[in-house]
Amino acid sequence: MPTTRETILAALHARLQPLAALTLRDEVLPERIPAAGLIILRDGQPGEPEVTLSPLRYHYQHRAELEVVVQAPNGRASTFDTLIVAIGAAIEADRTLGGLCDWVEPEPPASVDLPIDGAAALKAAVITVVLHYTATGPLA
Repeated sequence: MPTTRETILAALHARLQPLAALTLRDEVLPERIPAAGLIILRDGQPGEPEVTLSPLRYHYQHRAELEVVVQAPNGRASTFDTLIVAIGAAIEADRTLGGLCDWVEPEPPASVDLPIDGAAALKAAVITVVLHYTATGPLA
């Protein structure tokens, strides 16, 4: 049986799958970026939980990361913006991931343009997604 953390990360990954961009989890950056863009979900860190007693519960603010990358010779900024909006809409459509989380909150992206020799530049950002959830133990 998977842990609460793994169940929630898998649900977030599944929530992003219907987007036009290729969505991967914990993969290396591929050599080619699809025209619609690329999203790589990184598991991130659960951080130090708040602990309540009776019953014993661990309350996490897990910080997962989405690496978002777009490569296009023209219209890179608008393609990137469209992808960011789609990610936001996918998360806002179900902020509890089907009741698995108390709340899912993305932070604003800080984008950067990365020049590539002999190819179209990349526009990329890391979006931190804070997953608020409760588990029965630190390994549950």
